[in-house]
Amino acid sequence: MTSSAVCLRLAGIYLALALAVPAFAQSVVYRCVDKEGRVLYTDTNTGNCKVVDSIVSGAISTPAPTRAPAANPAVTMRQGASRPPAAASSPANFPRVDNATQRARDDDRRAILDEELRAEEKKLADLKRDFNNGEPERQGNERNYAKYQERVAQMREDIGRAEKNIEAIKREIANIR
Repeated sequence: MTSSAVCLRLAGIYLALALAVPAFAQSVVYRCVDKEGRVLYTDTNTGNCKVVDSIVSGAISTPAPTRAPAANPAVTMRQGASRPPAAASSPANFPRVDNATQRARDDDRRAILDEELRAEEKKLADLKRDFNNGEPERQGNERNYAKYQERVAQMREDIGRAEKNIEAIKREIANIR
């Protein structure tokens, strides 16, 4: 691996760490190039460094100043924040559903899940019938015993999957209010 590839990898790791850990004391990141041409990202200016601009890099942004949010979002945007502060609760114009509508939706969901449950139970019954307690009939193309064993193993997996699907559907039905 060349030294420039190592430097790029280290720079990527540093950027990932810088994004993962919030900056407390220093909010400026410098891109420094040493005498051998290696690039180093740091929070201290050691001479031959340039400030990384968040618009150019797209990866580093400085945190917004810790002031009380302005009442006007346009003022907040001018102060350097990337977006207006999030509301603590749902907005007043957030769509609400009345109880009758929600009950109708729940009934529809329950009907759909009941239909899926019946279909999955029928599928499981058919799989178990074909499985014949672990000894399904051999098919004409299964002269080789290994092929027969593969089909039996696949049937076991299909039965297990169908049983898990039935359990999941029953849980979903139980979660409906």
